[in-house]
Amino acid sequence: MDRRSFVKGGAALAGAGLLGGMSLPAFAQKRISIKFDSYVSESAGPSRLDQWFLTELEKRTQGQVRVRRYWAQSLNKVGEHLSAVRDATSEMSLIAPGYYQAELPVTRGLEWYFRMNRADAMQLVCRDVYEQFEPLRREWEERHRAKVMYWTNWYYAPLVTREPIRSLEDIKGKRIRGYGVATEVIERLGGTAVPMAAPEVYAALERGVLDGVYGFDFITSVAYKLHEIAPHFTDIGDGPHAPSATVISMDTWNAMPAPVQQACNEIVEEIYAGKYVDIFSAAASEYVAKAKAEGVRFTSLPDAEKARARALIQPAQTEGWMEKVAKPAGIDGARMQELIEAAIRKYDGQGRLKRPIELAAL
Repeated sequence: MDRRSFVKGGAALAGAGLLGGMSLPAFAQKRISIKFDSYVSESAGPSRLDQWFLTELEKRTQGQVRVRRYWAQSLNKVGEHLSAVRDATSEMSLIAPGYYQAELPVTRGLEWYFRMNRADAMQLVCRDVYEQFEPLRREWEERHRAKVMYWTNWYYAPLVTREPIRSLEDIKGKRIRGYGVATEVIERLGGTAVPMAAPEVYAALERGVLDGVYGFDFITSVAYKLHEIAPHFTDIGDGPHAPSATVISMDTWNAMPAPVQQACNEIVEEIYAGKYVDIFSAAASEYVAKAKAEGVRFTSLPDAEKARARALIQPAQTEGWMEKVAKPAGIDGARMQELIEAAIRKYDGQGRLKRPIELAAL
């Protein structure tokens, strides 16, 4: 029986009062206080999903769990959150693996572009590979003492630029902010990648340090008002952007009473069953309307240019991880990518979360 079936089966038994003769809900009087720590603002894309999870956890545990929320680096700075969870100085956090490439070499095997089409499908791909590929679980749960509560991602990330992008030639020489493996995409497409943390991007655009931004999801781009300076949002055919994980300290998880763990698992099942799509669809529709009203120009590269871009990126990007990261670290990269490909075939055709340019055309 796989991990997900076990969780669902356990929840069903508990709900029927068959686990230790305990009927649910049966929450203790002792309060559990959790610090949730995020490097992005409350308005950023994944923050809406995190906020829903945390609010539901408080409600479904009848107030036994209380969550203090720290947004926008108000507790820890970018790059500090993984160690904070490992050391239990923060109990929960959103972790964007692109900021921790050296610490998360296995997880880097989940970071790529131009391999699939739908962001909700990518979430399920990450979930399945986490369950199926033991080195990925060990990297989080043993090395960093962090249990992945649920996988998320950053929706879609159009290329955001000051000037219009009509072909790959228009990208050449431009200074474009990159994040994680997005920096490699920029370089392969002819741009100059400028690694930069999200909170610094607006000022860099304003000062002319950047000509554009990539690896910055659509919802957050509008929330951070990047379009005030760079109004051209171009779909380059790259698919979903940047898997991330909302994690909890293993020490915190192991100390939780069984009914609280069960509540967490039930909420996570709802996220994977469609709540992620509901939340992101609503947010994307809201922000597309806002973007159009505030002058964003939605465009798409021609299909032939998208095909050219894809050929420049894949399979070179995936093979580069296997050769340069997986092999030196003793990771069976080929096996992990086999699992990923199987999951892509299973889920990508079922994905239904629309891209910004699709919503803009409605």
